[in-house]
Amino acid sequence: MNAQGLVEVVLPGKVEPEGLQIRHGAVPNVGPGQVLIRMEATGVSFAEQQMRRGRYYDQPPFPFVPGYDLVGTVLETGEGVEPGLTGTRVAALVKVGGWASHVLVDAADAVPVPDGVDAAQAETVVVNGITAWQMLHRTARIRSGQTILVHGANGGVGSVLVQLALAAGVKVIGTASARHHDALRERGVTPIDYRDQDVATRVRALAPGGVDAVFDHVGGRSVIDSWHLLAPGGTLVAYGSASTRDDEGSKQWPVLKLLGRVWLWNALPNRRRAYFFNVWAGRALSKNRFRARLRADLTQVFAALQRGDITAQIAAQLPLARAADAMRLAESGTVAGKIVLNP
Repeated sequence: MNAQGLVEVVLPGKVEPEGLQIRHGAVPNVGPGQVLIRMEATGVSFAEQQMRRGRYYDQPPFPFVPGYDLVGTVLETGEGVEPGLTGTRVAALVKVGGWASHVLVDAADAVPVPDGVDAAQAETVVVNGITAWQMLHRTARIRSGQTILVHGANGGVGSVLVQLALAAGVKVIGTASARHHDALRERGVTPIDYRDQDVATRVRALAPGGVDAVFDHVGGRSVIDSWHLLAPGGTLVAYGSASTRDDEGSKQWPVLKLLGRVWLWNALPNRRRAYFFNVWAGRALSKNRFRARLRADLTQVFAALQRGDITAQIAAQLPLARAADAMRLAESGTVAGKIVLNP
């Protein structure tokens, strides 16, 4: 069954994209409680871009196989797993290990992909969709009629976030470079050029009383501006520090600084809340609760994709062996949507 062998991409250390290595080996044996997935689509996310620089908050030691999430078909089930899962298409959030032709995951972490949703489409909304859904509905708890500000409204998470918010009846202001503005306007977003315009002044003109929520992946100085744009009762959701991607020094420091700031703001009596969102939060405390929530939310995201509330934005599809080209393209800032790797 597994005669074709394993192909995987290895990140050997802090390297340029061309330094990624292709490794061949034996397909792993499935253990109790596991499923073996034949990968059909995996993606390049911001996490891998940070990992290659050694800048991701809790990345494993080099060398390792990157790949935050994947979609594929179950080839084999281990002992204690429902054998009927064989042949079904599933999605899994793995953090690392997805850039491989065959991936072992715990069966409890595999979420069924509905019929009619192809692998590449589903892949675009696994990590991006779960992040967007949980930030909107679990963290900020947005309601119809509210106004939100989304930084990087054309990005991987931003584009899904915008569409989910609009589907929920929320008004959206989005920052993006000028070339993405027409596409954002067509969706119903009010765009702001973060390069040429004073974002804070422009947001205040559009929402004089402040916005109900800000979603900020930029970190650094941007988070402070975002906090000051909130209306009373508003929520800031910080979910990254993209502005520090190329910095040297401690990879923990930007995150710890952000956490400290969030803690301080929440300690003040100001009727606003700040959160640092991490998709893995709560997994160490209760794996079962984490899995149940992930499955429920990803199922909602797939349903939104089927309804057409969100569209799968595929920027490009490349074979796994061209992971270096895919990484270069993802980091170029010239594409909208997700870069998908196929076997």
